[in-house]
Amino acid sequence: MRAIARTALATLAAALSCSKPSGTTPTSSSPAAPALADPLHGAPCGALDCRRYPSPVEAFLDAVGPDPLVVAVGESHAPKGAAVSSSARRFAEDILPALAGRASDLLVELMMPPAGCLGAAAQVRQQQAVVTSRESEHNQDDYVAMGEKARRLGVVPDMLRPSCADMDGVRDAGDTSIAASLELIARLTRAQAERLVDRDARSDADRGKMVLVYGGMLHNDLAPAPAEAAWSYAPAVDAHVHGRFVSIDLVVPEFIGDDDTWRSLAWWPHYDRAKMGGAVTLFRTGERSFVLVFAAS
Repeated sequence: MRAIARTALATLAAALSCSKPSGTTPTSSSPAAPALADPLHGAPCGALDCRRYPSPVEAFLDAVGPDPLVVAVGESHAPKGAAVSSSARRFAEDILPALAGRASDLLVELMMPPAGCLGAAAQVRQQQAVVTSRESEHNQDDYVAMGEKARRLGVVPDMLRPSCADMDGVRDAGDTSIAASLELIARLTRAQAERLVDRDARSDADRGKMVLVYGGMLHNDLAPAPAEAAWSYAPAVDAHVHGRFVSIDLVVPEFIGDDDTWRSLAWWPHYDRAKMGGAVTLFRTGERSFVLVFAAS
């Protein structure tokens, strides 16, 4: 996977968001959603059903519950010059091993365009530089390392696989190329995740296992703002699996900012690093939607 990633597109967006509505008509024959476990095992710490845990694994498993078919993990990508481990590296090292045997696949938000359109992919990378230049140069390597760790654990990793026409569409979008790339990520993720879920349903070995999806927290929002609805795969995939879907964002406290984007997040005013940074903190931000803030380094 590392060799493949050398020619892959870097992650195309590093956005944050929150807000509300919609879903689509279910297309899967999965049974009705069971009740997912509430995060009751941590120590209460305030609003949004805040709970504190001694480890990220305990918090993550509490949020995920016993029986999801898709767990959509989002992150705020590590910024340029980050001096502490990224969410991706912490997920791979601390959380992923606890999901071995429960997860069939890990779909990561890296693009792998066909070899025949690497020219268009290079132009898209240049267009996205306004975003990616603000990110850590290690982000892509962290995603690749996550895929390698998953494979060693028996979880099959994969990347998003756009067509040449997809890449041409983003390249030709001009001033709206960022929005076009966000829509492409959501569309490809939805299609690949639903295929994996349907394949698992036909497999004696993988029936009932979860599909893990890992990428930017903009794309896994179960209740996106209307203007951002096209950027989230979550409502459609949630409908496909009849509610057996959990969205959980991972946040490194050292990366939390104080600007309009961060302040718009429902949990932001309730997290006090000085008081809460010594433990892992879990917030419930909506139905089957959580934010896990790691302990401060």
